[in-house]
Amino acid sequence: MKRFDTWFEDARYGMFVHYGLFSLLERGEWVMNRERLSRDEMRKLAGSFDPAAFDAEALCDLAVSAGMRYVVLTTMHHEGFRLYDTELSSFNSKAVCGRDLVEEFVQAARRRGLKTGLYHSLNNWYDSPDGSDALEDPADYEVYIEKTHARLRELVTRFNPIDVLWYDGWWPFDAHGWKAEEMNAMVRKIQPHILVNGRNGLPGDFGTPEGHMSAPQPWRPWEACMTLNDHWGYHCGDRNWKTPAEVVQLLMTAAQDRGNLLLNIGPRGDGSVPTASVDILHQVGRWLEHCGEAVYDTDPYTFGLMDRAGHNADWSHHGPFSRKGNILYQFLRYWPGAECVIAGLQATVERVTLLGAGNGEDLPFAQREDKVVISGLPEHAPDGIGPVLRLVCDGEPVMELSGGMRIPTVPHPPYDPCPSDIA
Repeated sequence: MKRFDTWFEDARYGMFVHYGLFSLLERGEWVMNRERLSRDEMRKLAGSFDPAAFDAEALCDLAVSAGMRYVVLTTMHHEGFRLYDTELSSFNSKAVCGRDLVEEFVQAARRRGLKTGLYHSLNNWYDSPDGSDALEDPADYEVYIEKTHARLRELVTRFNPIDVLWYDGWWPFDAHGWKAEEMNAMVRKIQPHILVNGRNGLPGDFGTPEGHMSAPQPWRPWEACMTLNDHWGYHCGDRNWKTPAEVVQLLMTAAQDRGNLLLNIGPRGDGSVPTASVDILHQVGRWLEHCGEAVYDTDPYTFGLMDRAGHNADWSHHGPFSRKGNILYQFLRYWPGAECVIAGLQATVERVTLLGAGNGEDLPFAQREDKVVISGLPEHAPDGIGPVLRLVCDGEPVMELSGGMRIPTVPHPPYDPCPSDIA
């Protein structure tokens, strides 16, 4: 049974915020594990936790200006440090600096109409017994699972309502080990409307591909979580930022298969957001102001290398396509010059405009059978991320090309007759 309305399916773009005690060390969110830092070392580090520049209002304003529709914050990562007031542990932000950062974040998101998700790790390296103890000793296992469920119960009771509970860190157990059925039932009893992801061993309400933009097969609601650089938590040596055009490419990929992009930023130890993150998100937000109709509320428009069943699109060397009803969009990431050709279109084009650089003026075009030649484009690419072609058609803009110079009249694979290693 479908458990939610269409907000998640149509959200398209959200902000993930990875922040915690690990941020002070500036070496990524797994630093406690990767460097085998002791509980004593982490407890001492907590004494210096001062998120003076953590500004929930500014973070949510950034999300809004970036064109995002929802936000997700790490309430507790694997290191076990809670960013909220809790009666279950003194290892939390309220105890060490007097601030409940989750409360601040949830309230700021609500004031802006953003849907709100809370990330919470099931794994916990700090508390004793930990996951390794739970694997080795049945008595420790019972304590560990009881504490995990108690944390979640307190979290969804304290922050009610929220829209998404984002499980993570499900090492070392499967759904049976985590008592995931009981876990989800408990959470939904407190917040019946809530969505949960699939990272406690059960499928959850939506898929969460990490680091890649691949819709579940068969399709169900999904959200690709991606980092703006190469780390989730702040790393002082990571300057490998995605360009605004790369972010838009990810958004167009989400739009093609009616999924979401949950894009992560990692604040520094004091809570400030790196300038590069802010600049990139603002640029993407400005692009969405002019071209967002190619991203939001789109219809599925995908193709397969081997099987065309249920697919209605194809690929182009200029950039990806998306569709909304009878309108075809193409993000011109790679500028074609003064003329752009779109072939394989099984519909009649009625009007062509250029979003983002053309001021909404009509472009001249000529169509002969399935080939459309659009002219009147600037010889050189306009400044900025790249505009979007908007083609209004007389029906659904189905595309079909295949690997041959004409479409065979017998059943055939669109491209690869054998299993492909092309992503």
